[in-house]
Amino acid sequence: MRRIVLCYPVEPRHIEWIRRAAPGDVIIDAGQEGVAAALPTADIFCGHAKVPVPWAETVAGGRLRWIQSSAAGLDHCLTEEVIESSIPVTSASGLFADQVAEQTLALLFGLYRQLPVFFAQSRQRQFVRQPTWDVHGKTIGIVGFGGNGRRIAQLLGPLGNSIHAIDWYPTDPLPEVESLRGLDALDEVLATSDILILGVPLNDQTRHMLDGKRLARMKPGAVLVNVARGPVVDEAALVEALRSGHLAGAAVDVTEVEPLPQESPLWTLPNVVITPHVGAQSASRVDDSTKLFCVNLRREALSLERWNEVDKRLGFPRPERRVPSLAAMRAEFERYFPGADAESR
Repeated sequence: MRRIVLCYPVEPRHIEWIRRAAPGDVIIDAGQEGVAAALPTADIFCGHAKVPVPWAETVAGGRLRWIQSSAAGLDHCLTEEVIESSIPVTSASGLFADQVAEQTLALLFGLYRQLPVFFAQSRQRQFVRQPTWDVHGKTIGIVGFGGNGRRIAQLLGPLGNSIHAIDWYPTDPLPEVESLRGLDALDEVLATSDILILGVPLNDQTRHMLDGKRLARMKPGAVLVNVARGPVVDEAALVEALRSGHLAGAAVDVTEVEPLPQESPLWTLPNVVITPHVGAQSASRVDDSTKLFCVNLRREALSLERWNEVDKRLGFPRPERRVPSLAAMRAEFERYFPGADAESR
């Protein structure tokens, strides 16, 4: 009898779905308050611990057999002990691509159309025209071409933009993208992009990927959009690039330290738009995270490959292991558990 420890905001209906997918297993809804104590007793962990948890002790205990993250980013669980272990890790990569793409557009258009300026004026009941910029017809670089990066490209492509993407596996282009290349082309994309969008995971290769030197290589007057992870960018160097005028602006949903400290200069820079790491929020997020977990439980029982099993060194699934699409995942859930969704509503 396995113990499945959960640490994400499930409701009773989600637990019932998991019971159907794993009959006979013990399900512990630990939550953030109880996850540290419950994790070492888990055979399977599903969720996203946002508090310190004993990963080293858990791996050393030898009981944990699988980690299913309820998030796409895996920096919360990919400790060195987990990476070096034989424990497979699966992610929620691709499930929230629509939401991250919407957030990217919201940040980008908010910055380009000067919405913070106009919002501040409106609070003062000022009706004053100010200059705005155009998103149409720009050269856009997208660094990280997984589910999020691909969806961003699909939405920005029709605006007459020239899109150039960078990825570890540059093998599956989209018609909206003019070029898809490997990491060796990063500096070229930095130098030619009017807008640079980050969609990479956080790992040893990407931490401070955009340091002072790389920010200096960006096209003068460019805009940076970060919907990946905060530590991908050297924040002190970003502040300097913004203050000097080398970069025209930045739009960030993530920061090096979260919550962003009150004393951070980013709060007061006029050419910065900030949102509090809400890019993947969705009314269906917990439903879809649970459905993927249930599908992977059933696929495991059928001796099929689990979807979204990651390369732990890179922190994301290789293209052939990705969930094909959100629609495909939902369809497989319905096939394995017919009527479960409708019965619980």
